[in-house]
Amino acid sequence: MPRFDHPTETVFTWAAPSLKFGLGALAEIGEDLRALGVTHALVLTDPGVAASGVPDRVAHAVKAAGLGVDVYDNVGVEPTDKSIEEAVAHARTGPWDGFVAVGGGSAMDTAKAVNLLTSHDGTLMDFIAPPIGGGRVPDGKLKPLVAVPTTAGTGSEATSICVVDLLDLHLKAGISHPRLRPQLAVVDPLTTLSVPPQVTAASGMDVLTHAAESYTALSFDARPAFPDASARAAFCGANPISDVWCEKAMELVGTHLRRAVMNGNDLDARYGMAYASAVTGMGFGNAGTHIPHANAYPIAGAVEDYRAEGYPEMPMVPHGQAVASTAMAAFRYTFPADPKRHLRAAELVGGRPVDPDEGAEALPRVLRELMRDIGMPNGISAFGYGEPHLDTLVAGTMKQSRQLSVVPRPLTTEAAGRIFRESLRNW
Repeated sequence: MPRFDHPTETVFTWAAPSLKFGLGALAEIGEDLRALGVTHALVLTDPGVAASGVPDRVAHAVKAAGLGVDVYDNVGVEPTDKSIEEAVAHARTGPWDGFVAVGGGSAMDTAKAVNLLTSHDGTLMDFIAPPIGGGRVPDGKLKPLVAVPTTAGTGSEATSICVVDLLDLHLKAGISHPRLRPQLAVVDPLTTLSVPPQVTAASGMDVLTHAAESYTALSFDARPAFPDASARAAFCGANPISDVWCEKAMELVGTHLRRAVMNGNDLDARYGMAYASAVTGMGFGNAGTHIPHANAYPIAGAVEDYRAEGYPEMPMVPHGQAVASTAMAAFRYTFPADPKRHLRAAELVGGRPVDPDEGAEALPRVLRELMRDIGMPNGISAFGYGEPHLDTLVAGTMKQSRQLSVVPRPLTTEAAGRIFRESLRNW
């Protein structure tokens, strides 16, 4: 049957893993793995999460179901190509026929890369999206992967995306393909109770920017038509199904994030944020993110001395801080592309109607109020960046083809420079 001939896209795609959500859901993970055909699982986690005891609880539940299980607890926080190569080398030495990622985005992104590179030949750079990497498409079957988030943030448990810090390039980049998506996400809000306040804050801002970027992304039917189905991008642009999840996520974050940061034992707030993270993954994992995430990769990749409260003592900008740092200026820039959506996003996050006359300042104002309340860093100058660094940051942003493909307003190098300049300080 011939394809419908139209200059722009007329089809969008939407996918998500199976989801098990609720208090105590973690206790059933052994049965879940057996249902997926796993007989011997490798749990991948980082040292900080390992110290929380959650990976041990996972291993206990897997053993109780009569399955084999081992734990690898050396996943890199904000994973690099080096830390992933080490995890892949380890995963090639054992009998594991399935993987469990326990932690934040670092554990889940590492597990996706491990699953890919133990199922295919080639290197990490072969699969990294162009123009940075080779853009190779995974063509073989991967092993079952179950994702257990312990932060309410990345939504990586629902996405087909793996993000890596490329050390030699001082840049972050990604791999995106539906085969990377976990088969099951087990979301138990109880696992988030021990998360420190600033990690809770950064993770929550990641949820919020995911949802707001996807909601304001270029609509799927405004994109040039792809030549065939195999060429259609995983990030298809804003679409009616993703919109529903993104709206819900913004409302939940606006209601619960302040409370979760200020009282980590507030179970209702933790539940709401875990729910927000799960549903935003179902939104942005299909629609896609745009400018704040494109900016975040060079911000994180080029950092030299910044240490973040609540995170390992190492130079790093946590992903949630990186995306939030330029979000105000980015949404101010994209406002003319769809004013109604930006105003609606401000209403959802702020929890009250906004004056339409506030225009492009409505969403930045709501973000500023929230970020100040939860103690987020004040712009990229907090990470050590100044005017002399802007050219490097802009160059890194302009390489992020995956995000730039769904920017609702074309981004020039000059516009990117203005966004970074406005973001040196946000208040």
